[in-house]
Amino acid sequence: MHILGENNSIFNQFIAEIRDEKIQKDPLRFRRNLERTGEIFAYEISKTLDYETKKTITPLGEVEIPVLTKMPVLATILRAGLPLHQGLLNYFDRAENSFISAYRKHGKNEQEFSIKLEYMSGPDLNGKTVILSDPMLATGASIITVIKALRQFGKPKHIHIVSLIASSEGIINVKKGLKQDNFTFWLGAIDDELTATSYIVPGLGDAGDLAYGSKQN
Repeated sequence: MHILGENNSIFNQFIAEIRDEKIQKDPLRFRRNLERTGEIFAYEISKTLDYETKKTITPLGEVEIPVLTKMPVLATILRAGLPLHQGLLNYFDRAENSFISAYRKHGKNEQEFSIKLEYMSGPDLNGKTVILSDPMLATGASIITVIKALRQFGKPKHIHIVSLIASSEGIINVKKGLKQDNFTFWLGAIDDELTATSYIVPGLGDAGDLAYGSKQN
């Protein structure tokens, strides 16, 4: 597990602005800050990937430089995950991509819900490294459901789970629900509390609504 917000860096400036209810009123700023954090996550994850040395020809000679052996596959959960995904894609700019539409379907009350998948696309995942991004990891139900669904495309070598804000409970649930998968958490911060309706406190609110406007249920 990697928690980027534990160390002092510009990353925490972006988290502070993303959480700030006043700055959140500017959707462009909110999306751009999510994108920036995605770029920082991409840089940090890149240090763990496989490299090979290749010869590069310059105007004055040649030099050997370590480059990625293979690009990871970038996956995200629509719609809130799109700005974070874009930040990752800015750095892994030749990556294959997977998109999943998932949402909470509530039962008789707001406290009961299941995760419904309506759309999913993606490349062959067998033996590949996957980076799955979603700004908020609350109960972990969406991440668990999506990763299990992604298995229809093949078995990844490794999965990097990227979330800006996670709850302690959600992390525990994901660890229990994905025991057979090889995965790593990349988180901005961990908040301890969930509301009765499973929203993270202090969290930041509804990332999808803040990025793209409110929606009808």
